[in-house]
Amino acid sequence: MKLDILIKNIDFILTMDEKSTVIKNGNIGIKDGKIEFVNIPDSQLMNVEADRVIDGRHRLAMPGLVNTHTHCAMTLLRNYADDLPLEEWLFNNIIPVETTLKPEDIYWGTKLGIIEMIKSGTTSFADMYIHMDDVARAVMESGIRANLSRSPFFFHGGSTDELIDECQDCSDYHRKWDGAGEGRIKVYIEVHSTYLFDEGTLRASAELAKSCGTGIHIHVLETLNEVEVSKSKYGAGSVEVCEKFGLLDVPVIAAHCVYLTDSDMDIFKEKGVNIAHNPTSNLKLGSGIARIPLMLEKGLNVTIGTDGTASNNNLNMFEEMHIAALLHKGTNRNPALVSAVDALRMATVNGAEAIGFKDEIGRIEKGMKADIILLDIDKPHLFPINNPVSAVVYSAQGSDVDTVIIDGKIVLDNGNLTTIDEELVKHKVGSITERISGARS
Repeated sequence: MKLDILIKNIDFILTMDEKSTVIKNGNIGIKDGKIEFVNIPDSQLMNVEADRVIDGRHRLAMPGLVNTHTHCAMTLLRNYADDLPLEEWLFNNIIPVETTLKPEDIYWGTKLGIIEMIKSGTTSFADMYIHMDDVARAVMESGIRANLSRSPFFFHGGSTDELIDECQDCSDYHRKWDGAGEGRIKVYIEVHSTYLFDEGTLRASAELAKSCGTGIHIHVLETLNEVEVSKSKYGAGSVEVCEKFGLLDVPVIAAHCVYLTDSDMDIFKEKGVNIAHNPTSNLKLGSGIARIPLMLEKGLNVTIGTDGTASNNNLNMFEEMHIAALLHKGTNRNPALVSAVDALRMATVNGAEAIGFKDEIGRIEKGMKADIILLDIDKPHLFPINNPVSAVVYSAQGSDVDTVIIDGKIVLDNGNLTTIDEELVKHKVGSITERISGARS
């Protein structure tokens, strides 16, 4: 048997299959971008040849992490306008700066975010932002997998008084990029929120998603203020509005969902809506804490996202898993809530389903696309590994990621990026931030 990549003698393989099986002292074969086998007997392994053999000793293999909600190029605004409530942070600080950003700025900011994600084990992400053609260009060049959402309407400075209809451009974007990169890119429709959009733009967005045969990525009930705004604007809650205007008739990634009612959760369950839990951003902006344990109990597909680096301030999914697992235990005084397995499934297999790659990624099984990360577990903070799942969620750091494989291609090799010039990206971003800092002062 001839392979592209063989990973031998792996200490632990977290398959994230239906039973969350853990394999000890295993091996993985990769061919033509897919997993050819997991843990064949040594007698068969003797007949295997590979273009690249990776020594898996002192390594833990697991599916790449899936970041289901971010604004990648917000790396340009990292550590800017902190310690503010969301409405003041967004409308008075972030959006005014965003109006100064050029397409090329977004390209380099996205590249920086992708570097951070790859080096900390994220192999797929769901993004919504501005100048999305340049986001797609960065994704194509880097080799990462992404769900990219473009808005059909543009709001100057976040004001509905200066709305530009870009539905045709949005449709063209879907036609151009959906399925690009040998299937690494999926395109959804961005609906920022029910408070920024109105009935007409919400209905139009839903119809556009249906006509394109795609889904919607939307912020839902991130703050208590949105609850009041929705009642005032529509006479109904945000989830009811989404259902009434047709947004839930297509696949949906609903980010935040801090203030879902029980009936909202039932609607989302019925409609198969995917929840993107963003614990760090919700904590940092003082937005609140989503009722994730109840969502899991009701059987909703709950996933994890970082949000953008202007409100997190990083894209480290290991940190996000850790916080997601601890937060709900403490606030509910119940250590059994959101177990390590729950958190890891949220960040892998659940996330894969949410961003449109169900049964393609998120598990290490024969026939799945080879999106795999290796952690160097020969570290004091990971020793001894009595439980590898607990070790990943409660002890591991993003910096423990040693090797990253996406679509069967090595994009991080023993800690070294293979598709992106990190120093060039940092130089470009440094120049951009100097320019926009001058514009802010």
